[in-house]
Amino acid sequence: MDPNGSDSQTGAAIPRSRRPSNVWLIIVAALFIIVPFLTWYGTWFGRDLSDADINKYLADEKNPRHIQHALSQIETRIEKRDPNVKKFYPQIIALSRNPVAEIRKTTAWVMGQDPAAEEFHPALLALLTDTEPLVRRNAALQLVRFGDASGRGELRAMLQPFEVKSMIAGTIVSILPQGTKIKAGGLLARIRDAANTVQEFRSPLDGSISSVATKESEVVSVGQTVAWLSPDQATVNDALQGLAYVGTKDDLSLVESFAQAGAGAETGQQATLTAKAIRARGN
Repeated sequence: MDPNGSDSQTGAAIPRSRRPSNVWLIIVAALFIIVPFLTWYGTWFGRDLSDADINKYLADEKNPRHIQHALSQIETRIEKRDPNVKKFYPQIIALSRNPVAEIRKTTAWVMGQDPAAEEFHPALLALLTDTEPLVRRNAALQLVRFGDASGRGELRAMLQPFEVKSMIAGTIVSILPQGTKIKAGGLLARIRDAANTVQEFRSPLDGSISSVATKESEVVSVGQTVAWLSPDQATVNDALQGLAYVGTKDDLSLVESFAQAGAGAETGQQATLTAKAIRARGN
């Protein structure tokens, strides 16, 4: 073979090997970066929305995250005291009756950011009877901002173990043990229904399992207690803060039980402040 890359005997040129192009590698690498970014950016609630976008998102029943994004933006505008945000208030009130519990919970929180808006008051009162505990709790906390003690019973409930009742009839396949910490929406148990389908039963609240009322292979009916959840620290602190404004002397023993050792420094301090505020009101 000569130096020019041809076979000296045949005279035929031998093709030189070509370095593979890096273009496709660059494109693939870029996609690994761009696609996740676009997904994150499209669902990031901090992304500013125009008025037209907010109207569009609030009406997007097929995409609850769009509704939540719009509500988040409205909350930010309320905090900034933007007077133009009030044009969205009728839509917020309408969304407080949305079939998606997460949206109802978010609307309760948003309405509490403007206690001067009297139109929000009856909507929050209606949410006190919601089927979902997180919705009721948000409504109770936000009613405190309106100077309304109607949610006092719900605030007390936030300080006590919550009775988790099965929404499914069937046989317990598995259930988390006592002492397990769990988040709202976390898998609490699996239940095999009458159609032999294993259904997932998820926790309605944050907390820890203080006791289990059933066991694997046991048959349960709809409405039967399967476990008790003790409230997490954030829930306890929120409830104590609310009772500092609307609690009565009848709440003192419950409040002061969290001032004892073992409740945590922050919780103990808040319990002490709440008890002091209740005594100062004398009611």
